Amino acid sequence: MRNDNVDNGSKKSVGVLKKVLSAIKFKEANILIALVVLCLFFYFMNNIFFIPANLQIILRWMSNFALLGIGETLVIITGGIDLSLGSMVAFTNMLVAYLMVDMGLPIWLSIIIVLLVSCLIGLFHGVFVTKLRVPAFIITLGTLMWARGLASYIKRGWIISGLPESFFFIGQGEIFGVPFQFLVLIVIAIIVAFILRFTALGRYIFAVGGNIEAARLSGVHIDRVRIFCYMASSFIAGITGIIIASRLSEGNPATGGSWELWAIAASVIGGTSLFGGRGTILGTVIGASIMGVVVNGMVLIRVSSYLQDVVLGIILIIAVTYDTMRRRKEL
Repeated sequence: MRNDNVDNGSKKSVGVLKKVLSAIKFKEANILIALVVLCLFFYFMNNIFFIPANLQIILRWMSNFALLGIGETLVIITGGIDLSLGSMVAFTNMLVAYLMVDMGLPIWLSIIIVLLVSCLIGLFHGVFVTKLRVPAFIITLGTLMWARGLASYIKRGWIISGLPESFFFIGQGEIFGVPFQFLVLIVIAIIVAFILRFTALGRYIFAVGGNIEAARLSGVHIDRVRIFCYMASSFIAGITGIIIASRLSEGNPATGGSWELWAIAASVIGGTSLFGGRGTILGTVIGASIMGVVVNGMVLIRVSSYLQDVVLGIILIIAVTYDTMRRRKEL
């Protein structure tokens, strides 16, 4: 009888274990494990890694790239690319500061204007890509150049200081110890993830990236879907620019350098396929978290700043290579 009880108990334990293992088998499991391993590695290398102050630094750092990565993910899923995001951050953080300081507009009105301008720039990208058939690489590269130039032209290369103190909460405030900008990221991530998973628009986005001709024959409004994604990407870049202006307490035209590459890296590391048709918002957020942990960890263990970009570049190459090999196996 005792052996039977032991056997029954063992069977139940194995059954529970199988259920737990099956529960954690989701698309982002591998990169989530990689994130945990990286956190433990840097903790053992420097035990201040998990102190609250350092975790806040990581959350603020990764929030910027996760936000940009979410917009980039939408565009990449449709088979496009947006290279303008870093310059958009520079332009919008200067624009919101200029509207508040030089124009004397209220905070809420300045934010609304910046977000409307961001949407118009995204509409500009979408129309050129869909209606005029200009490659996304070219049109967004053009914006990368003119937005960066315009950011510097607004004050002839100088920063804009003297922003209202009540504006600082967006980028510097905390709620129960959690940075407000991280909470903004969570809200946007949930909204976009819901759209992708539970709405017809989300299905259309994946359909366009998976097979654009098949989607067109199925009655999907291809142009509208792609325009929406470019507008959403620019809109989120505008939000990031506002957060950066608040975080720095100034408008600075030098911000956002190469951030579009970080956004692409966060998206690809998170499992988004550069060939289109595949990607998740959770994966992108985890991908940005990996980058934030790596950057922060390298600072803690005193890796030369000159080598940090080298390490991140290697991580991106590995992620893209893995995506390419996975794509070949599926064909």
